[in-house]
Amino acid sequence: MKVKKISSNVYEIAKEGKMNVPVRIYASKKLLKAIEGDNCLQQMINVSQLEGIEKNSLVLPDAHLGYGFCIGGVAAFDMDKGIISPGGVGYDINCSVRLLKTNLKLEDLKKKEKELARKLFNKIPTGVGKGTRVKISEKDLKDIMVKGAKWAVEKGYGKKEDYELSEEFGCMKDADPSCVSDSAISRGVNQLGSLGSGNHFLEIQAVDEIFDKETAKIFGLEKNQVVIMIHCGSRGFGHQIASDYIKAMEEEYGFENLPDRQLICAPIKSKLGKKYYKAMCCAANFAFCNKQILTHLTRDVMKEFFPNVEINVVYDVCHNIAKFEEHIIDGKKKMVCVHRKGATRSYGPDNKDIPKKYQKTGQPILIPGSMGTSSYVLKGTKEAEQLSFSSTAHGAGRKMSRHEAMRTLNQNKVEKNLENKGIFFRTGSVKGLLEESPEVYKDVDEVVKVSDETGLGKIVARMIPKIVIKG
Repeated sequence: MKVKKISSNVYEIAKEGKMNVPVRIYASKKLLKAIEGDNCLQQMINVSQLEGIEKNSLVLPDAHLGYGFCIGGVAAFDMDKGIISPGGVGYDINCSVRLLKTNLKLEDLKKKEKELARKLFNKIPTGVGKGTRVKISEKDLKDIMVKGAKWAVEKGYGKKEDYELSEEFGCMKDADPSCVSDSAISRGVNQLGSLGSGNHFLEIQAVDEIFDKETAKIFGLEKNQVVIMIHCGSRGFGHQIASDYIKAMEEEYGFENLPDRQLICAPIKSKLGKKYYKAMCCAANFAFCNKQILTHLTRDVMKEFFPNVEINVVYDVCHNIAKFEEHIIDGKKKMVCVHRKGATRSYGPDNKDIPKKYQKTGQPILIPGSMGTSSYVLKGTKEAEQLSFSSTAHGAGRKMSRHEAMRTLNQNKVEKNLENKGIFFRTGSVKGLLEESPEVYKDVDEVVKVSDETGLGKIVARMIPKIVIKG
């Protein structure tokens, strides 16, 4: 494949052969080298061959190998001719991030970090297969599929402002529990209010730098403020829904005419395509509710240490999702199905689908680093509407596989590195520590710099980790 530089931080693979559109890549020279180190560009060439794709197959600066689409891949499809693909959403449906702001300052944490880390780790279930502290019935789960985060607030786990300051206001409206299998329900009923494993985390952070004072003030952020970032998704519930529909699409449509079996899909307007979308919405709503329960548990622990603490939501963003959105294509507004696989929506000012509070600034964008590096808050832009279907990066992006991390990294060195940075951490296993250590990720500062310079999202604030909880 030939990668051609178009402009600063923008590259392209021209349309040829079976490609329906070019592949557009947003990356610095340094990040492009890392992206070319695995097969993710070929994955997005494959995506460019799918029926009904519009404008470009997009590669974001944190891109790395995924299932079907690369992680950090975006594509939009015509509503009549296009497809919907579980591989373009991901197994962890609505893997996503919520940022909480507090009225605490960094100095308030001193000499409390170790005990606070212990209490949070004990309170919040983490790791593969770990259950919940919030017991629900199958009927409850079906209500959660429809109501999302609102269900938790109705049960006393938070306040309405929590979901009002969330993407989709904490609920995908097209959810239909009848499209979800009994297998998925049996997996989901015991996992509400749990963090899971992999790259999911809860971090107590401190605002290290403000780059846009006016926007930061609207977001409620200031230097040395304590904030909390929660990264999780739909757990085994969403994974089972993805597995169910991958199998159903293979049986109904086959994959002989696809460039990659992992891109199994169905027409958006087909019966199966509609059912998958409705089931995906159910998983997305479970994830919204899951973060709401985790927010409640976090508040409980923080109040033990700081009785007068105030903890409020800044925003909650989705990563692995397909959405029906209106975008300008060839000069005309058009409804399309946007797949964001490991990507964050970046709506700019005056968009009706973001909270009124953020109408003047654009939505908050949350880009976490690794457990030893900075995380960022950015704001959405008008430019992103034209450049990337209003999308930007969702994190640092892996540069080392989990297998390679286990093979090459040393537990003592990783722990010492975190301790030297003044980071207090609790993990469920050595495996989780090594697979998610800072060494396995790309440079998040570089990823965010590309987003800022290309206009996909503009930097507002940087945070540094102080306490890290992982599965």
